Amino acid sequence: MTEQTALLEEPPPGPGATPATPPGLRARARGLPLGLLRTARPRQWTKNVLVAAAPAAAGDLLLHRTLLQLPLLFLLFTAAASAVYLVNDARDAAADRAHPDKCRRPVAAGEVPVPVAYTAGGLLAVLTPLTAAVLCNPATAALLAAYLLMQLAYCVSLKNVLVVDLAVVTTGFLMRAMTGGPALGIPLSRWFLITAGFGALFMVAAKRYSEALRAAGEERTDKGATRPLLREYSDGYLRFVWQLAAGGAVLAYCLWALESGGTTTGVLPWRQLSMVPFTLAVLRYAVFADRGTAGAPEDVVLRDRPLAVIGVVWTGLYAMAVADV
Repeated sequence: MTEQTALLEEPPPGPGATPATPPGLRARARGLPLGLLRTARPRQWTKNVLVAAAPAAAGDLLLHRTLLQLPLLFLLFTAAASAVYLVNDARDAAADRAHPDKCRRPVAAGEVPVPVAYTAGGLLAVLTPLTAAVLCNPATAALLAAYLLMQLAYCVSLKNVLVVDLAVVTTGFLMRAMTGGPALGIPLSRWFLITAGFGALFMVAAKRYSEALRAAGEERTDKGATRPLLREYSDGYLRFVWQLAAGGAVLAYCLWALESGGTTTGVLPWRQLSMVPFTLAVLRYAVFADRGTAGAPEDVVLRDRPLAVIGVVWTGLYAMAVADV
């Protein structure tokens, strides 16, 4: 018997046998959960730490009920944002496939089928406010529902409306900063809302301006290749917006800090001193905006060590002001 005749082929499966799953299908099934996770943008979750802004501003950050509630708020906003990303990528899958960078997104690359992305996003969008209503309170559920409706409307049409797109993204950041208020029964001061609003607009407009400069630097004939609405904005207008917002944020913060100037009982006027690192942080961030390198806000903050140090100094001074030592 020769070697060739000894190597007999495996007999075909019998009538009742289950056919083997193709290797490609098995690999896709194993990669689907990872693809869904990547579509949910884990790197973007860092911005949800803003849910701690309201209790921190009120000096309630270290209270027992706050420490118990904040992780839940973080998870709820993470789920809400992930729902939006899933729906957005499913809707833009065809356009993303033609983009040099976005083509690697799991939905555009075919790792996550479009119907699966829609289904996962829809489930998260429904379950998140319901969970907030059960585990938090109706006010928190209403805020999350409003956030989801606004962001889904942005995905569908508002991202193509001039100026409104900036307002929607800014409001998304502001809602994150606000949510600790209704969730924990903390009143939100007018200075907190003004500072947070202008600060968010500053970062959003700086990112748009940087995208416009990068598109021009790459000598693209169509500045909207990365973001379609960019072709409607001039570089000068976006620069005006982020400069206006930066000035508004600094002014509002300084007015808030000086408002209690006559009532300071601590060793030093910590709240007034905190104006220095706050202003430096805005000026430092403006350097990246002016260069056209202000991408995602969390990336800028995490990769620039001087900005991180300024943030730590501001946190320390603000903590001393809240403790009134």
